This record gives sequence, structure tokens and C-alpha cells, in this order.
Amino acid sequence: MGPGMLWFLLLVSVGTSELEEHFDPAKCRYALGMQDRTIPDEALSASSSWHDSTAAKHSRLGLSEGDGAWCPAGPVYPNDAEYLEIDLRQLHFLTLVGTQGRHAGGHGKEFARSYRLHYKRDGHHWMPWRDRWGNEVISGNENTDEVVLKDLGPPIIARYIRFYPRSDRVMSVCLRVELYGCVWKDGLQSYTAPLGQVMPLVSDLVYLNDSTYDGSSVSKLHFGGLGQLTDGVVGLDDFTQTKEFRVWPGYDYVGWNKISFPDGFIKMEFEFDRLRSFTYMKVHCSNMHTRGVGIFEQVDCLFKHSLATAWEPVPISLQLSVDVRDPSARSVTIPLDGRIGLFVQCHFYFAAEWMLFSEIAFLSNVVDDPSLAVSSQYPAVVGPPHPSGRNLPISPALGSSLNDQADGTSNLTQADLEGEVKSGQPIAKDDNSNTSILIGCLVVIILLLLVVIFLILWRQYWQKILGKAQRRISDDDLTVQLSAPNDTIVINNTMSSNRHSNRYERILSGETEYQEPNRARMKLPDLPHSAENSALLLSNPAYHLLLATYAQPMGRPAFPPPSQVKPINTNAC
Repeated sequence: MGPGMLWFLLLVSVGTSELEEHFDPAKCRYALGMQDRTIPDEALSASSSWHDSTAAKHSRLGLSEGDGAWCPAGPVYPNDAEYLEIDLRQLHFLTLVGTQGRHAGGHGKEFARSYRLHYKRDGHHWMPWRDRWGNEVISGNENTDEVVLKDLGPPIIARYIRFYPRSDRVMSVCLRVELYGCVWKDGLQSYTAPLGQVMPLVSDLVYLNDSTYDGSSVSKLHFGGLGQLTDGVVGLDDFTQTKEFRVWPGYDYVGWNKISFPDGFIKMEFEFDRLRSFTYMKVHCSNMHTRGVGIFEQVDCLFKHSLATAWEPVPISLQLSVDVRDPSARSVTIPLDGRIGLFVQCHFYFAAEWMLFSEIAFLSNVVDDPSLAVSSQYPAVVGPPHPSGRNLPISPALGSSLNDQADGTSNLTQADLEGEVKSGQPIAKDDNSNTSILIGCLVVIILLLLVVIFLILWRQYWQKILGKAQRRISDDDLTVQLSAPNDTIVINNTMSSNRHSNRYERILSGETEYQEPNRARMKLPDLPHSAENSALLLSNPAYHLLLATYAQPMGRPAFPPPSQVKPINTNAC
């Protein structure tokens, strides 16, 4: 494993710790209880049923009770009005659904080739589920027994779910189902926010609208629903890139331009399912300052206990320092100090031209005793004054402002700042206790592997140097021996002062007498060693002449004299 891969794993581990701060849909895929009866029969209902043996209570995936499934009284074509309804008793985050037809031990023939989903959170308004491209119809089964699972993208946050089976012709349809997900612990039921805007870039347009919002829109305002800020998809550092396939640039973020908000802030309002005591809020923001995007520089939050009551006059305030060096996206934690409310209203002040959010999450506990909402009073965490020097109102509609305070000082004591636990105030949990230990262990392992890699490379380096030295010694001792009949020529490569001399002697083999080889040893000129000098030896004329001399047996001329050449018989035949 190379160092690059190790650093990649370290970054992935750090990124994972960041993602754990927000809701992760990948960890929310548990069966909610149709098959194991965690969902009771009383929570199941239907528009109609063919018989009591095909009632809604028989719509459990994997079971064949009664006649094997829920079957409506009549055909679903063409109105598609028959439905199976499930009450989950509280808000759940749904990521997956499973469907099955009526098998009934091989006697059933009915199944739904497609279906639609409707859901609601507040018990009043049903909303159709649509995928990211606006399609409502989900493909279903092709036979009576096979289970078909479908991912929900975007996921559904709801308490009530309805299945509407569909058919393209008049036919009987039966259905068994299961829901997969987990409890929606945030308790957020809806948020109100300005419509997202379009950012014009040189290369392309970046659409920063909340495309999966399931509420209503009027006068450039979303209200009464949830959307991309609660879908569990945390945006990337580069907001033009997305984690989803086949979507437009900027899909993971919802963004606003400062020019469109003369007051210098955007106002968001959050409604929860029950009265809650809030520990903190987390907002995941883009900080790509190279494109005019930054996190908010200040946030002020107000609380109220019911729709009919007024906003509390004292806000929770937090001032942030602007970071123009690190362009990475980040989560900003706003402590809410155990304030109690059913509604939360926050003002986010611009620090740059654009402000982009991808996720908003809350940590809170349900307040079972409503008297705590009346008797408990929490001091405000007041940050430094706004850089513009203005005391802007928190809730202009109700006439409350920061000026309503008797003075601008904080009532917090040192014990409050050190985290003293008060009566009725929840204790904030340390949600990343093992992250630092994990990162420390990974860093130690990476350092040890880097040391091992360095030692291996150092050893290979010295082996290469020693190998070159051994080859140099072998070249210095080079000896060339030429074997010929009855003689041996030995050429030793020794150092000579005349390194580049090309002196040689001509040897006339035809004019000299034959001598015994042991008395006629002819030594070639000394040549320096090395491969270059070996090539010089082979190109020496004396060397080739010597080879020509010894190509024939000693004592006999290499070629017969011209007088001994056999004449050609030209008179033959």
C-alpha cells in the first residue's frame, strides 16, 4: 500500500467524522415492522377489501395469512383510487420500500406492476412522492412471490404512508408491503425559507433551488414542507459538483444572493412535531470564497411555544469569524442552550455575495411537561454587535428587537459558561468522542508505514551502488584469450599512459618463417580497460590481420600462390 493510498484513507476517515454530524440515510435502512408485526394491525387500513380474508391486516411482506395479501374490492383501473394505508405512530425517515404479490401457496395470480406513494406528516395534507425528476410512478412486481425493493430518492419524512396500486387494464391487483427506514429524531415537520436562486457562472448556470421541497410556494417563499435541507445529502466542497447522478450543477445546495435581501440576512422558520428542548443546531455551508460564497457571519434565533403565542424577545445569538483561506465546506454548530419551543426562527446574516446551505439538523429532546415551557427562562447568548452597527429587529412583524433589552450585556455567569447543568436543562452529549482516537491511530500507522517505505528505498539505493562497484572491478580484470591451432594470444587490459594511441605493426604471414608458438608471442599495444576500449580493440587492423593469419593451419600459406591455382578446363566436352 503506497503513501498516496494511506493519505486517501485518512482523508476519508476525517470526512466520515464530518458526515456523522448530520443524518446519514445509508444507516437508516431498517425494516419498520410489517413482517415482524412491530406495526400492529390497528395501524393498517385500506380504501376497500374484496373480503375479510384479504383485508389490510394481511398486507404484510413475506407472510401468507388469510388469502395471502391485501386485495381491493374492485379493479384499480382506470382511476387508481384504491389504497393501503400505514400509520407509523410517529415521524420516520423512509429510504426503501418493498412489495410483493399474492402467492397463497401457488393459488394466487395477482400482483401490482406499478404503484404510487402518498404521505403526510401532520395528519391533514397528503402529498405525492416524486423522484428527483418529477416522476410519481414506481415500477412494481412481475410475479406473485418475488420481493421487489425500491430506493426512495429523495427519501420521505412522514408518519402516514399510502400505497396506490396501478394497472394498465382491468384486472385484479393484490399487494404485500414493507417499509424501511428509521425514526426521525430531529422531529422537524416543516421549514419556511426563501426560494433558492440561480447563480450565473462563466461556464454554466448553477441552479440553487430547493427542487425536492414538498410544501407550497408563494411570493418567492417556501412554506409547509421539507426538502433538500433535510434529505441527508451533505454537499461537496465544490458546490458545482453533486453526489447524485444525472442532476444539474448545484443540486446538493440551496443558495441565496445578498443583493436580493436588503436587510442583509435571510429568515428561516422551523416547525416541530412536539414541544422540544433544543441543545444545538447544525448548518452545513459552502465556503468557496473564490466564487463569492461564504458561511454566514452571524445568526440570531428566537423561540415560541405554540402557533398562537408570541416570539420570545431574547434571541440566541452567535457571531462567527470569516474564513477566506480554507474554501472547504463545513458544518457550523449553533448552541441553543436548552431553549424550549415548538417553532424556531433564525436570521442568517450574509458574509459574502452568496450563502449556500446543504443540510440543517437539530439535536433536541421532547418536553413531556408543558409547565416547563412557562416556568423556564434561559438567558440569551449575545454575540458582538453586528459589523454594520445596526440593531436590526429579530421579528419585525411582532415588533420585538434587540433594543427591547434593558441593556446589551449578557446575564451569563461563569458557571453557565463552564457548562453547569441546570434544572430541566438537557445535557449536551459528546457526539464525536472516538473520532480523535481513531484519527490519532491512523496517523501513527501512516508514519510507521512511511518509515518502512523509506528504509526499503534506502536499502535498494545502497544495493544499486554496491552492484555498480562490483561490475567496475570485473571490468578492470578483463582478459581476452584468443584460441587458435597450436597458439594462444592473451590480451590484458592494463592502464597505459598512451590511452588513445592507435599504434600497430603489420604482420606478414607469408614472408616469415614458422616459429613455435611458445617463442612467438606477439603482444598487442596496451589499451585501457572499459567497453569503449574493447570496441577499439575490435576495430584495430592488426587484430583482424592476426585473425586472418591464424584462420589456416600454421606453416601453410593462407591462400595458394597464383602459380598453383588449378586452371579451368575449357576443352571439356
